[in-house]
Amino acid sequence: MRRKLVAGNWKMHGGLSANEALVRSMQARLTDAVACALCVPFPYLAQMSGLVGGTSIALGAQSISEHDSGAYTGEVSGGMLKEFGCEYVIVGHSERRAMFAEGDARVAAKFAAALRHGLTPILCVGETLAERESGETETVIARQIDAVIENSGVGTLGKAVLAYEPVWAIGTGRTATPDQAQQVHAFLRGRVAALDATLANGLMILYGGSVKASNAAEMFAMADVDGGLIGGASLVADDFLAICHAATRQ
Repeated sequence: MRRKLVAGNWKMHGGLSANEALVRSMQARLTDAVACALCVPFPYLAQMSGLVGGTSIALGAQSISEHDSGAYTGEVSGGMLKEFGCEYVIVGHSERRAMFAEGDARVAAKFAAALRHGLTPILCVGETLAERESGETETVIARQIDAVIENSGVGTLGKAVLAYEPVWAIGTGRTATPDQAQQVHAFLRGRVAALDATLANGLMILYGGSVKASNAAEMFAMADVDGGLIGGASLVADDFLAICHAATRQ
């Protein structure tokens, strides 16, 4: 059975005192039965490294440069993230794709950069509402994951985590039904299985579209849903812990 992972994406939220209070509250009540990670804004990596070091909470970043060093003002390299104790980094989040023009080729390059520095990329894929309504969900997701496979090879997915995040269900209050999520997760696993069945069987695929304490257990009960990439609920200790506990019961 694949172990569950619950990863929090704080997006552009946080504050020094609030961060400490939140993490302290989580630490007191988390168990090792489910893997847990927090992906925080760059300025808080130093603080969070001190807070979660030696605990069951892993540290992650929200983006990474495809370049290892150089004249790239405002960018952060994988080597820098590694020095702060990061284990995970989100790659290809829909907000990065849509707002910062990160296309499939750049996402694939960022994925490769994460692996070069010993980080576990959380590779996000997902369709917009227009793409879903026009029946393009599988076409879009296949294109997004194929770009990574073509650039780095299917075997590298064994060192990564996938996250299906339907763009239409992020920050909108809408959520894919468990059956809708399962259908896409099964498609993703099948896409990889066509190239490497053993790898696909162990591949961790998270759901990342408005997961809440109220729907987590039903979502995580799906055969191919291996946890969640959590947005707003990861900023509330009770909510995030409830989601983690829901994952332990599956």
